[in-house]
Amino acid sequence: MRSRDGNNYRSFAIFSIIFFYSLALNAGEYLISYRYVVKDMKLFNESLQISRAMKKCTGRVQSHIQFEHKNTKNLLKIISQNNESFIDFIHKIGLGIEYKSLTKNAQYSSTTILTLKTRCFKVDFNDYFVKISSLNN
Repeated sequence: MRSRDGNNYRSFAIFSIIFFYSLALNAGEYLISYRYVVKDMKLFNESLQISRAMKKCTGRVQSHIQFEHKNTKNLLKIISQNNESFIDFIHKIGLGIEYKSLTKNAQYSSTTILTLKTRCFKVDFNDYFVKISSLNN
């Protein structure tokens, strides 16, 4: 059945069902990177970068972690609330470790840098839980 302006309602209905179904799933792919710098046995810098992927990530799910959330879809906030568990999770995935030590004028200085290079994660938001899965490229 066509409308007066010539558009087909069936194609619009199918498109709207697919669009709203994808919104209901709240699934998405995110790029996450992490860097932790310890200088002379003190935390110097810690940064966690999260952004939505602009194109579809490829790969199979390597491992996943699940967190409980309360009425929020903000991934950064959820990870911040479960910081220790998430850090343990990315340690298992594989962090790059760089260590430098320097002795100058009888003074010892050391720097340790833990880095998770930018990696794609699949994130599924359910009613009460969020599932973060690492994709293996």
